[in-house]
Amino acid sequence: MQILGQIFTPYTLPLTELYLRRGRTLAFSISPSGFRKNFGGGNLRHWAKKEKRNAVLAVEDGNLATGILRMRKVVEHICLFKAKEDLSEEEEKDMLDYLYTTQYQMCGIIAISLGHISDQNLEQYTHAIFIRFQTKEDLAKFYENPFYMQVLKEHVMPYCHGFMNLDYESEVEDDILPIFRKGEEFNYGVELVLLLAFIRSSLCGPAEDAMTSLANLTMQFPSLIVQATKGANMDTIDNEYTHAVVVRFRSVDALKIFMNSSEYITVWESKFQPIIQKALSLHFSVDPVGTELM
Repeated sequence: MQILGQIFTPYTLPLTELYLRRGRTLAFSISPSGFRKNFGGGNLRHWAKKEKRNAVLAVEDGNLATGILRMRKVVEHICLFKAKEDLSEEEEKDMLDYLYTTQYQMCGIIAISLGHISDQNLEQYTHAIFIRFQTKEDLAKFYENPFYMQVLKEHVMPYCHGFMNLDYESEVEDDILPIFRKGEEFNYGVELVLLLAFIRSSLCGPAEDAMTSLANLTMQFPSLIVQATKGANMDTIDNEYTHAVVVRFRSVDALKIFMNSSEYITVWESKFQPIIQKALSLHFSVDPVGTELM
């Protein structure tokens, strides 16, 4: 933690009724109820009571007495793209491997996940990549990095078109595993990417209230969610979406259970639908890729 303290500036956040297992991040997940037809709904709290996992207060050593959870700021990058229809399995593997192993060739990247999108979507995006950076300066250097530009030119652009990028600043728990997304729990699961376009007039009030309502709900269910982050788009001029959310669910079933719960549906329909202009919800399975340097 001494090394991390040199590259991050931590701050504290008061704890309310936060029921999380140690090592989880303050976070939430939201998405249109696109899974409702394929998976039964129900009461999320009733399901959670049947879980054998015991949720305890997630605080760092020494924070229990003060009721304070230490948080750190990070910067998240989302890139969505559309692959050509005749993309072969070999070409896809080559593309994903090169993208994944860029983290070993560039400074500033502290976490990465990517994969083939499982959802049918109107935008017709086929693949997604999520990258976490230490600072905004690292993100800026990433966009100009010659090595990454070469990877895109030689191993992505020949197979894909229709790229879209979105960046946002988020907060994670001040612990090495949540920050770097390391540990057994991050080796598998399902990554949900949700892009939201709030009505402009709602951004200062109702939008924040909606986000907070979802946060208060989802923070209570670490048995379903490993980590989730959210934030406002850093570039609202050239991007139609105002906010983004990335959630690592433990499994496809965990994703479906949460999205189809009565509690979640109530929050989405009452808080989000009245002020949402557009929403894009995508998810992909997290599989081991890029085991060797390319």
